[in-house]
Amino acid sequence: MNFGWIIPVIALLSFGFTWLLRHYALSRSLLDIPNARSSHSVPTPRGGGVAIVLTFMLALAFLLWRDLIVPTQFWAIAVAGGLVAFIGFMDDHGHIAARWRLLGHFTAATWLLCWMGGLPSITIFGWQADLGVPGHLLAVVYLVWLLNLYNFMDGIDGIASVEAISVCLGACLLAWLEGSLQLIWAPLLLAVCVAGFLFWNFPPAKIFMGDAGSGFLGIVLGGLSLQAAAVSADFLWGWLILFGVFIVDATYTLLRRLLRGDKVYEAHRSHAYQFASRRFGRHLPVTIAVAAINMFWLLPIAVAVARFGLDGCLGLIVAYAPLLVLAIGFGAGKRE
Repeated sequence: MNFGWIIPVIALLSFGFTWLLRHYALSRSLLDIPNARSSHSVPTPRGGGVAIVLTFMLALAFLLWRDLIVPTQFWAIAVAGGLVAFIGFMDDHGHIAARWRLLGHFTAATWLLCWMGGLPSITIFGWQADLGVPGHLLAVVYLVWLLNLYNFMDGIDGIASVEAISVCLGACLLAWLEGSLQLIWAPLLLAVCVAGFLFWNFPPAKIFMGDAGSGFLGIVLGGLSLQAAAVSADFLWGWLILFGVFIVDATYTLLRRLLRGDKVYEAHRSHAYQFASRRFGRHLPVTIAVAAINMFWLLPIAVAVARFGLDGCLGLIVAYAPLLVLAIGFGAGKRE
């Protein structure tokens, strides 16, 4: 049966929900007011990422109904994503102490990993490794870091949306090339959900995603990467390569700030992409550059790993090396 009709339906729902959320935020004066740590200069409605959450939850329910996702994966992603989105929503509308946010994030990550069956075997320089309990703990840290770095990287117009769409469509291509068609539907519909929101978030943004949307995207993308890893270890490397821009910038910035003794949970503007947006004076060139890097650099390397036998670790090193040079060149982690 052809389920292609669901794509425009989900896109229109995401578009419509974002429109409603924007008008709701404007009517309630739920605005992100520029301050010394902001990358924008105009008060802008926030919380639009809730549209992504709502539409993808509906998309997941559809996939479960049509047997396009197994129940364990549905409950893993839906509950973990919902918990992270709820925490982000409450933080968007008030304040939750960092320790309680982190506890909620680890709870969501542990739930997701348990329902996914833990971290599958991975291949390291050709060596098949089942890491057991240490591997499962590492996977929980990976999920928590991914959802938090996605929040950190959602700092200029359109960048988090473009990253999610690029990663999802790249992952769909990897799955299609390898004939793993069961892995296509969830990332494809997530990309569609984000595309409906991106219409309103593309530079100059008319509404921001907020913590509910960015955290939700981070943990859902992490969950989808583990779903793919259970099919093939090469898929995990492919996903990690596709995440390269966000992982390298956020991780290098965090490490540099940690070594300097900064309070890493405080807001700042010292990511490479933030320095780049100030250097160019606009958000659009940076957002477009991220899309170009994903499409013309990271995607071909991910395809080489998943389809043509390039070692995953080697592919990751090749993919990340110039991104690290770029991050250093733009001053990632430098004092403002």
